[in-house]
Amino acid sequence: MKENMFDVLMYLFEHYYMDEETELSPDRESLHSELVEAGFPSSDINQAFEWLEGLSVQEHELEAPQTENSIRIYCDREVERLDAESRGFLLFLEQMGILQPEARERVIERVMALETDDFDIGQLKWVILMVLFNQPGAEAAYAWMEDLVFESMPGGYLH
Repeated sequence: MKENMFDVLMYLFEHYYMDEETELSPDRESLHSELVEAGFPSSDINQAFEWLEGLSVQEHELEAPQTENSIRIYCDREVERLDAESRGFLLFLEQMGILQPEARERVIERVMALETDDFDIGQLKWVILMVLFNQPGAEAAYAWMEDLVFESMPGGYLH
């Protein structure tokens, strides 16, 4: 079974964040042990923990206010990671009011922090879901995105 850091993130999100019956903040050591028992490599678990820590840190805010006619220009590195479909999806979410410019930047920053060679729109949807989950005041956007993610997945959850 080929696992990577993103698989660990999805497992954590599905089992600890989305599951209302599960304790939200088990200690890191017990969580690490549980993930090893579930078959995830320790290095991927540590990378996932670092990625999640980065999710909770606001590294930057937009320097200039965004206007209705603003457009996001992607650098070469971002274009390599986010294909045209993914960039179009981000634009669509912005136009629908699901992603505010600050959240979009957070999503892009978290995508770029992923240590994976293969990245697709399905994974982008999960990153967006995780960012919105951690964004105060984004409950309606999170609910809309959650519906979108799970209606596009056969059988609902992945793990």
